[in-house]
Amino acid sequence: MNDLSSEPRGLNPRKPDWIRVKAPVSKGYEATRKLMRDKGLATVCEEAACPNIGECWTRKHATVMILGDTCTRACAFCNVKTGMPRPVDPREPQNLADACAEMGLEHIVVTSVDRDDLPDGGARQFVKVIEALRKTTPATTIEILTPDFRNKHEAAVEAIVAARPDVYNHNLETVPRLYPTIRPGARYYASLRLLEMVKRLDPSIFTKSGIMLGLGEERLEVHQVMDDMRSADVDFLTMGQYLRPTPKHAAVQEFVTPQGFKAYGSIARAKGFLQVASSPLTRSSYHAGEDFAQMRAAREAALAKSAAKV
Repeated sequence: MNDLSSEPRGLNPRKPDWIRVKAPVSKGYEATRKLMRDKGLATVCEEAACPNIGECWTRKHATVMILGDTCTRACAFCNVKTGMPRPVDPREPQNLADACAEMGLEHIVVTSVDRDDLPDGGARQFVKVIEALRKTTPATTIEILTPDFRNKHEAAVEAIVAARPDVYNHNLETVPRLYPTIRPGARYYASLRLLEMVKRLDPSIFTKSGIMLGLGEERLEVHQVMDDMRSADVDFLTMGQYLRPTPKHAAVQEFVTPQGFKAYGSIARAKGFLQVASSPLTRSSYHAGEDFAQMRAAREAALAKSAAKV
């Protein structure tokens, strides 16, 4: 048993009080929802049934999901629908930039479905989005959360890195042992190499990755993922509780306690990450703007400390 949690393992254990959230009802939530509909934009907040949607949308924070709302893969943890996606919308980059400007965002997170049907995996659309944001709302910092661009990641990553987002996020999602059942369309070490490649191409871009807990991973496996990320020079690690979207998805094996997440976070910080977010409700883009500011400050402090020693 994972000794960082007091909850016993088991098939779909009862959801504890600390994981419960209120239903979204605020005016801010409705305003954000209307803006996304008016601009014809999809959000991972809705498609992935994020538990933080009420809080984030009330604060006019939304993670926009480009390249449509239909994924070419069927991961066992993900609630985004699977099928044949529609053609890429050429208006999407500017619509997204306009929505960002209207919301007055200081920091935006842009993700996408997997588009294995496209020759570049959708990389060019990420580039167009970054370009539109830089032109329309130049003060906004940009965080992207990309798929793995299976079998085409080198050219795809090169193109996106050249567009210079502020943060490049790609989630490992779980420990390598669980990939065949949880993330069968991906390869753990290919995802790790993608993150490594971003840093090799442009060390100034912050890199970020995350994993879900509660899928049956063991404590030492989580520690190894941390070590693998640090070997790839990943700056920011997120860890959150896996929640089963529907009965068709992978079952929850355990609910890791808040104390367990705090312990994992302490270990991660000791391993040298610039920023760590670790709690049951942590998600890749949860409080992303505040976390980015803290991460940038941590890097500047580290650089100043190194310069003082010279």
